[in-house]
Amino acid sequence: MITWKDLMELFRNRLGLIMLVLMPIFMMSMVGFIYPSETSISDIPIALANEDEGYGDGSSASATLITLLEQINTNTSMMVITNASNLYEVRNMIQSGDVEGGIVITSNFTSSLMTGKQGTIIIVTDQSNPQMSTTLQIVLKEVFEQMGTMVAQQTVKKLNTTYVNESNSLAVVKPYSIQTEGAVPGHSSYFDFIAPGIMAMTVMMSVMTGLPAAISHEKEVGTLDGMMAAPVNRLAIILGKTLAQTARGLLQGTLILMLAVALFGVTIHGSILLVFALLLLGVFSFVGFGVVITSFAKDQETAMMIMMTLMFPMMFLSGVFFPIQQMPWYMQSISKALPLTYLADALRKVMVLGAGVPIITVELVVLIGFGVIMTTIAVPVFRRAMTR
Repeated sequence: MITWKDLMELFRNRLGLIMLVLMPIFMMSMVGFIYPSETSISDIPIALANEDEGYGDGSSASATLITLLEQINTNTSMMVITNASNLYEVRNMIQSGDVEGGIVITSNFTSSLMTGKQGTIIIVTDQSNPQMSTTLQIVLKEVFEQMGTMVAQQTVKKLNTTYVNESNSLAVVKPYSIQTEGAVPGHSSYFDFIAPGIMAMTVMMSVMTGLPAAISHEKEVGTLDGMMAAPVNRLAIILGKTLAQTARGLLQGTLILMLAVALFGVTIHGSILLVFALLLLGVFSFVGFGVVITSFAKDQETAMMIMMTLMFPMMFLSGVFFPIQQMPWYMQSISKALPLTYLADALRKVMVLGAGVPIITVELVVLIGFGVIMTTIAVPVFRRAMTR
């Protein structure tokens, strides 16, 4: 009888029943569609900087290299190439998020090949995304090695065998020297990528799981009615709940940041004050959303179920654990609509790439806009829910 009673309560709670069905559907859909089935890249934005002194006459080695690269890219659609003037501009474009990586042809490229030396090509990658960085390095190295083999075969056919000697044999057989470096100095690890994402996720979870206990539970036990009957503005009640969740979220975010630096060697290249400001902004963005969702739920259990159903898709789709760039295009479109995506991206740019406020303007605007809109909606929704 007790089992039947509890099951009947579940079936009477339509919203809870819907969330019970949607949760496994969301989880299986994300696992099935987010993760790629192959390691190839497609339509990745890449900056190309040609610093070669011989560029422009059409006969330089760099011009030949670029022509071959464009032909290969036309057949494979690996990259969306954007021109840059030099290595410095490539790094700035990576830092601002305009491109995922860069290719730099050095200034002495043609002259080196003409004097029997290897021509140097630098592959620049985004250290805030080590998985994509590794993939780009592997793929681009393979492309340039294949191109180098083609050039070597043509060179051997043209050269007199007496020209090939011990000093230039490497340049003849392997004309291109491929070097890799990050957009900022130093080495990065997967934890450099995941630490900012975990901070963003923890802030979200702290707020989203704390609000059901702060509102729905008090509504169930009756303590919220006492607050509503007191001579206190209802906006002040919302602000009080919000400040409590803000303190909770900042505390957990700060603990993760300290552990990441102390135990896992994460280096913060940007402003630590900007990191805390982003954590505070993240709490502000999710509090209003949490209040709205909690206000619609009839009890704490339903509120928690709704929160979990919403949080898990955001955790997977926002690039916390897995790079968004390697998701299918339709999943990337969904990711761009989630505020957690912008919070995680902003924290990565500041912590890993040393970005300042001008670089993360888009992320700041989205987070502030989302927070303002949801807070504006939360106040009347909360008032209406309390009068039911």
